[in-house]
Amino acid sequence: MRIEARAATEADIDTLLGLYRALEEEMIALHPMWPLADGLDEPINDSLARALKDSDTHVLIGEIEDVPFGFLLARFEGMLAQTNNERICAIRLIYVDHEAREVSVGEVMRNKVMEIATSAGITKFDAHVLPGHRLAKNFFEAGGFSARSIIMHHDAERE
Repeated sequence: MRIEARAATEADIDTLLGLYRALEEEMIALHPMWPLADGLDEPINDSLARALKDSDTHVLIGEIEDVPFGFLLARFEGMLAQTNNERICAIRLIYVDHEAREVSVGEVMRNKVMEIATSAGITKFDAHVLPGHRLAKNFFEAGGFSARSIIMHHDAERE
């Protein structure tokens, strides 16, 4: 079985949109704030098109035998001034269809974006994971990641 990660193109927008909506559904079940603070701006297809054109954003498609089963969106972001312009690769979104989660599609995408970042001189990586998403946490920990920050949230409108 051939599993690959490749750079997404404009021709992949509809595929990316479908995968994004599946991710969104899963994330909303974990926390209703996700589409308001952690997802992409609506309309999603426009946000995806902008991401594909941005040289500091990398969107990958994970495939099994040339069939898309997942995507990853990572951004190369500047760190604080005291790092002398060092950048960090922040994996903002990653999703793999449930039927393909046990065959390394996510791992191939994660490793590919880390190779891209490393070749650009980036040595630090973040991955954004919602609290309670044990599978995502375990996935990134298996890749050598560890928690460095937790964002706490309170919504006064829901009191």
